[in-house]
Amino acid sequence: MSEKELKENVTTEGEAEKTVSRNFIEQIIDKDLAEGVYDTVHTRFPPEPNGYLHIGHAKSILLNYGLAKEYGGKFNMRFDDTNPTKEKAEFVDSILADIKWLGADWEDRLFFASDYFEQMYEGAVKLIKKGKAYVSELSAEEMREYRGTLTEPGKNDPSRDRSVEENLELFEKMKNGGFADGERTLRAKIDMASPNINMRDPIIYRVAHLSHQHTGDAWCIYPMYDFAHPIEDAIEGITHSICTLEFEDHRPLYDWVVRELEYPHPPKQIEFAKMYLTNVVTGKRYIKKLVEDGIVDGWDDPRLVSIAALRRRGFTPESIKMFVDLCGISKSNSSADYAMLEYCIREDLKLKRPRMMAVLDPVRLIIDNYPENQTEMLTVANNLENEAMGTRQVPFGRELYIEREDFMEEPPRKYFRMFPGNEVRLMNAYFVTCTGCIKDENGRIIEVHCTYDPETKCGSGFTGRKVKGTIHWVPAKEAVKAEVRLYENIIDEEKGVYNEDGSLNLNPNSLTVLKECYLEPALKDGKPYDSFQFVRQGYFCVDSKDSVEGAPVFNRIVSLKSSYVLPKA
Repeated sequence: MSEKELKENVTTEGEAEKTVSRNFIEQIIDKDLAEGVYDTVHTRFPPEPNGYLHIGHAKSILLNYGLAKEYGGKFNMRFDDTNPTKEKAEFVDSILADIKWLGADWEDRLFFASDYFEQMYEGAVKLIKKGKAYVSELSAEEMREYRGTLTEPGKNDPSRDRSVEENLELFEKMKNGGFADGERTLRAKIDMASPNINMRDPIIYRVAHLSHQHTGDAWCIYPMYDFAHPIEDAIEGITHSICTLEFEDHRPLYDWVVRELEYPHPPKQIEFAKMYLTNVVTGKRYIKKLVEDGIVDGWDDPRLVSIAALRRRGFTPESIKMFVDLCGISKSNSSADYAMLEYCIREDLKLKRPRMMAVLDPVRLIIDNYPENQTEMLTVANNLENEAMGTRQVPFGRELYIEREDFMEEPPRKYFRMFPGNEVRLMNAYFVTCTGCIKDENGRIIEVHCTYDPETKCGSGFTGRKVKGTIHWVPAKEAVKAEVRLYENIIDEEKGVYNEDGSLNLNPNSLTVLKECYLEPALKDGKPYDSFQFVRQGYFCVDSKDSVEGAPVFNRIVSLKSSYVLPKA
């Protein structure tokens, strides 16, 4: 989360004063601190390691970390690894990398829910002894039948009134592997007539003979999330357990657990709205299928909005933070346009990245009257909007590459680029006049020819005449050959995310691979994640996965033009 926004207001006396705009979570925390409910602020980010984090998780990460930093408190990084059926060490590693990249520093405060399995087991035993939990024999289907509906109360489990002694014995047997998966569960004893279905004797432990990615085979029973999470928060001394709105109906159970287990300083759960993006895929099962079917090349494919994918595509932590800030913190669900995320990366990069020349669809340009063996170095500004970024030297010679679309034999009206008889400026170089072209046997243009005026060199002060067109180029001899990937949304935006059968409505043009691109020589030294503006093409990033020395691959982060308009405050 960003620093507190200051808004300047004018008092009736005409004096300027600054007031702080507070979101509703900050207001709750302010009140808790003022009333002595807590004397510090301690937050956490608790993902389950069952997939890669996506853009929505960034909001929670930055919010929790930002609050701890704002109030001078502590921030915990904790894995809620209570479900070994879907969790992998691969996901643990990817999540840690994502959070570190976003700038959330957990220092030495890295925890695993599985570290507390013994305390959770002891907590369950305590509930049994208090008559607040019992072992059930109902199957999953019977459990649903007994649970009731939103309008009808549930029915008591036949085992609900079993004695404490028998429940302790059965629970011990569950722990020791005496039952098969699904044969027994431990349920909290609350209220089968509660209007909140989450309070109708929820399952708090199940049998699962599975190896755990963190604890191995030490356990064959595992706590349910709704039981484990409040215990983890309480053990770690979390003050404000901030989660998304779908957990609002689970809050009574959260409070029940910490109250019945008699934690002296119970944490407070606060819910906020998720951050939704239009026309993107965030569902883990859908991404998993895209990966397994080979439609994308992994969870970090640049067409996805996992944090790893955004990083690989070339988004920056600063752009993600800007996006989160623009979306704001509220209790109302809403969706943000993907164009707003693109706006944020453009805003972040425009003054930071050099403006380079790259030709993505090349045709050779021959300057017939330029000396054949001569090469000169031209001084080029790195960023026209930021003089502090300085200049670089670019070689110029008789043979260049230009974009194929920058030449037409028979142009339409108001076409100001190259055509026979027309004069244009080669960017940062000279005026040239097109004299014609050469085609292959299939009629495809393979060379464009022109002559140059040596008096018109850029920076020479020439003012004799003006031209309407300027085109970019790269030197043919020194150019770097590269693969360039152009991305569109993986979803067909006109048809929506899902088909009628629930499958994804994929855009067949989401990836275009250009193998014969030529870039100015300075780009040969680009390192993974380095980003640049390509003249007229957009912002591009060196791919971290497929680039090798001498054969760079560039991903287009975003085009230069935007249809997004930042709303007025």
